[in-house]
Amino acid sequence: MALKLIPHATKFDFLGLRKIAIGFTGLSTLASIVLLLVVGLNFGIDFRGGTMIQTATPQDVAVAQYRDALADAGVGEVTISRITDTGASADPRHQVMLRIVEQGDDADVQQSAIATVQQKLKAAIPDVEFVSVASVGGKVSGELIQAGVLAVVLSVVAVVIYIWLRFEWQFAVAAVISLVHDVFLTLGLFSLLQLEFSLSIIAALLTIVGYSLNDTVIVFDRVRENLRKYKKMDLGEIINLSTNETLSRTLMTSGTTLIALLSLYFLGGPVISGFTFAMIWGVLIGTYSSIYVAGVVVFWLGVDRSDKPNSKAGTQFANIDA
Repeated sequence: MALKLIPHATKFDFLGLRKIAIGFTGLSTLASIVLLLVVGLNFGIDFRGGTMIQTATPQDVAVAQYRDALADAGVGEVTISRITDTGASADPRHQVMLRIVEQGDDADVQQSAIATVQQKLKAAIPDVEFVSVASVGGKVSGELIQAGVLAVVLSVVAVVIYIWLRFEWQFAVAAVISLVHDVFLTLGLFSLLQLEFSLSIIAALLTIVGYSLNDTVIVFDRVRENLRKYKKMDLGEIINLSTNETLSRTLMTSGTTLIALLSLYFLGGPVISGFTFAMIWGVLIGTYSSIYVAGVVVFWLGVDRSDKPNSKAGTQFANIDA
């Protein structure tokens, strides 16, 4: 017997809430932009430049002891976080990650700061071992910012071309607005909570774009099928019908993905916590935007339902199945 957690024949009036949904979408997107301009992002060492030092001790050492040891080191801001040992690691030692900000353009100064930190820790915690030391220069971090922004912009441009070839331009515009909404709300949340923004978050943003696009295309596919099937039905009714027909698949996919991501977030440790947090948020808003942003924009823009061939660029490929 098949498991049915969500009824297949739902009849929710999604477009009936479009004014509330778009109002919420507009305000949240505007708030995210203001946060980015006023507060900004808490860039990690990947983008600011600096050094990450991973330590290990045979006995558990409190983070406060690390802070006390480095209180008079004179190396500026040092972020200390414990690396959770889930018991699956072959190395049972207690590990801690220290992040030291960039000391300047001089590599010798940075090396001197690293040596100072290691000496201070050795003096305070004699059995501490340094598992790894990794540095990122300021110039490299600037290039990483440019590359990260370029990657996100190019991914959205690729989505425009893909949707334009596969559907009509109205769907492409709706998909892009939906994806931009997802990206801005994710950036806004990181700005609001001042969570560390690193290269892994860029990877999460690109993954969110792909996940949200997948959800949106499935709804669009059903809209296109129903446009051919119900030629006299109102466009709003078709969008509601299509969203209801794909609702079970959308919620089951999002739910199972969230279960996996929550497991990774709580058990995966701090190294991937930022990535999984962004993904959890991205799945939630991606599901929301595929229902309430993309569908509403298509409804407002309208779709050419005449049988005449459309001479506008792109629409001649509207029947391509990927």
